[in-house]
Amino acid sequence: MTLPAEFRDIAERVNNWGRWGPDDEIGTLNLITDDVVRAAVAEVRTGRRVPLALPLREDGVQTGLIPGRVNPLHAMVQINQEIFGPATVACSDDAVTMGLQAGTHWDALSHVSHSGRLYNGRPAATITAHGGAAFGGIDKAPHVVSRGVLLDVARARGVDRLAGGHAVTPQDLDAAEELAGTRVRAGDVVLVRTGQIQVYLSGDRQGYGFPSPGLSVRTPEWFHARDVAAVADDTLTFEIFPPEIEDLWLPVHALHLVEMGMLQGQNWNLEKLSTACGETGRYAFLLSAMPEPFVGATGTPVAPVAVL
Repeated sequence: MTLPAEFRDIAERVNNWGRWGPDDEIGTLNLITDDVVRAAVAEVRTGRRVPLALPLREDGVQTGLIPGRVNPLHAMVQINQEIFGPATVACSDDAVTMGLQAGTHWDALSHVSHSGRLYNGRPAATITAHGGAAFGGIDKAPHVVSRGVLLDVARARGVDRLAGGHAVTPQDLDAAEELAGTRVRAGDVVLVRTGQIQVYLSGDRQGYGFPSPGLSVRTPEWFHARDVAAVADDTLTFEIFPPEIEDLWLPVHALHLVEMGMLQGQNWNLEKLSTACGETGRYAFLLSAMPEPFVGATGTPVAPVAVL
């Protein structure tokens, strides 16, 4: 299927190919400069730390909707074993098998392609079965420590959770920015709260994934205009699902990762952060969300922490 003209017009307007040179593999993470990080540290007032990751467990968020993306399968490989002989210190070890995007995670720039291309015009064929992502793998992302801003769209609309068919628009982001009392600026990591994670936390794993609110195809231009470094939200699919444009699947993924070179994250638990920001009236904070450096991987689990 040929991508529609509406998608291609947006792609042209947000495209960052060549902006940081023809060999660049980190895209908008280039916007997280030393000055940005120093300013982010200045947002810390109390030192209150809010964890944003879901527990990694066998009955996690994955239900089989996405083939091969399995929840963590945890096994003990030794239990109280005296590996250096009798009466020596005993050790217990674990092993895990999981989809790297199974829980709270970042998508690498190589996670999706369109028209045979990855970010910066590199061929999608550079991803191979044995080598993984030769270009734009998550191991190329050097750091994700920056100023975070919570755009609490649900709270800005006066609800606890957006309806499943709600496409988050630029107007929604404007309203949440006004609620936050701070302007999103270059190098920020934006966290968009829809409240959808509540469905999973209540035990409805199927309902969490479908139908789901999420970002509209019109929002990438908003993030591009503000030079945002990365975006994450509290849904399984990140963007509205089913899609707002019939038969145009994952267009926001393609615009963010391929055209803009911008990391995006899913399954972030923003409920405690929403409460903390509401209590303090402050929606900006220091955010640490370092990717696990799996070489050649198209995504990674992450355990982000907001420091207020």
